[in-house]
Amino acid sequence: MAPSDRSPLTRLLQSIENFTSEEVDVAIELLDIYLSQPDQKDYRFLCLTDESDLPVGYACFGPTPLTEGVYDLYWIAVHPEWQNRGVGSQLMEVVEQEMQKGNARMLMIETSSQESYRRTIQFYLKRGYNIVATIEDFYKPGDAKIIFSKRFQEIPKTN
Repeated sequence: MAPSDRSPLTRLLQSIENFTSEEVDVAIELLDIYLSQPDQKDYRFLCLTDESDLPVGYACFGPTPLTEGVYDLYWIAVHPEWQNRGVGSQLMEVVEQEMQKGNARMLMIETSSQESYRRTIQFYLKRGYNIVATIEDFYKPGDAKIIFSKRFQEIPKTN
């Protein structure tokens, strides 16, 4: 990703109806950190582009602070015109491959319980992620945080 990707990615984020303006602002803030601080290690970005080299989807992920081998998926976004065409699945596959190169044990994902996120929830479940927690009324009354997890390495059992 390069600074020239900022504007197209901003437009991509703004085109997704589920995202509030505050969520778009946070996603852009992470992108700005990534672009302006190339030595930082908190956020990694992957971007898929079309034949014109315009972004059609991207994912932002990084290691979870104070953990060994645990990562967070901060954002995955696919332009509405490219949804249901395998872009999200490709992104998740590459994210998982990249993390496993770094000996990731687990990927954590958080999302909203709102009806508008029903397809998002199904997307994660279909890819082998398990719901490990639900925190009711987290984002606002009636909007729970759903936390997903997928293990890539089993933890050895101790006696």
